[in-house]
Amino acid sequence: MHDIWNPWHGCTKRSEGCEHCYMYFLDKIRQQNGAEIYKTKTGFDYPLQRKKDGGFKIKSGELIRVCMASDFFLKEADEWRDDAWEMIRQRKDVKFFLLTKRPERVLENLPKDWGSGFENVMLNVTAENQKRADERIPILLDLPFKHKGVMCAPFIGSVSIEKYLETGQIEQVICGGENYDGARPCNFDWVKSLRAECVKNNVTFCFIETGSVFIKDGKRYFLPKKKLQSEMAFKSGMNFEGGPIEWKLCDNFGLPIPKSELYVPHYRKNCEMCASRLICNGCSDCGKCEKP
Repeated sequence: MHDIWNPWHGCTKRSEGCEHCYMYFLDKIRQQNGAEIYKTKTGFDYPLQRKKDGGFKIKSGELIRVCMASDFFLKEADEWRDDAWEMIRQRKDVKFFLLTKRPERVLENLPKDWGSGFENVMLNVTAENQKRADERIPILLDLPFKHKGVMCAPFIGSVSIEKYLETGQIEQVICGGENYDGARPCNFDWVKSLRAECVKNNVTFCFIETGSVFIKDGKRYFLPKKKLQSEMAFKSGMNFEGGPIEWKLCDNFGLPIPKSELYVPHYRKNCEMCASRLICNGCSDCGKCEKP
């Protein structure tokens, strides 16, 4: 996927949300061990990779999700992180989405020139239940980042974060059910309650998928295919676009890049009912959806 950068792969389980980790499940299918942590060979320098015409593979203005098969602040990745930060520093024209279950490790692992934060980085913490929300979000609020978000996924318990949203620091909340082996149920009542808090505080809310087991109006549904999960989440009408996120992207000389020169996401017909479209980087034009 063109919007994912995995500089390293593998992780150690941290909390309740890790119990049925999708990365472990998929690695098991590939006969690999998800607990084995290693620096990726072909993908480590993805932000700096270029096409045959000399241009970057990642265009100015794109949103790149980092470490979707690990954790950016994983202790075992300490030896590689400085190089990753350097690439983020060099690509001031690209938005980087960081997600962690280890916010307590963030402050000691920021670059020396971090200051009040890089303009092109958003830090998100996972809040799969109320316990983890109350543990991680207060730490997030105290960290020096220009952009902050919360990921309630896998959504395995009711979560209320209104007191954190009221600070005005949280720009985006994402939630979604659990998938694959041993998926725990996601209750639509939790989704509606969390959305209401976001709407009240004008914070963007994205319900990306129901998960494999979904409870609505007391009925239990089994939805094994992720495409169907996304479509059902889209049809629920839960997504809400709140206040705009003001990214200040610039070139290597520190000069602002005109909006006319920034990447604009585009979508194909099969994207029309995708619940992630609100926060998506757009179609990669890989051609897979056009194949029979």
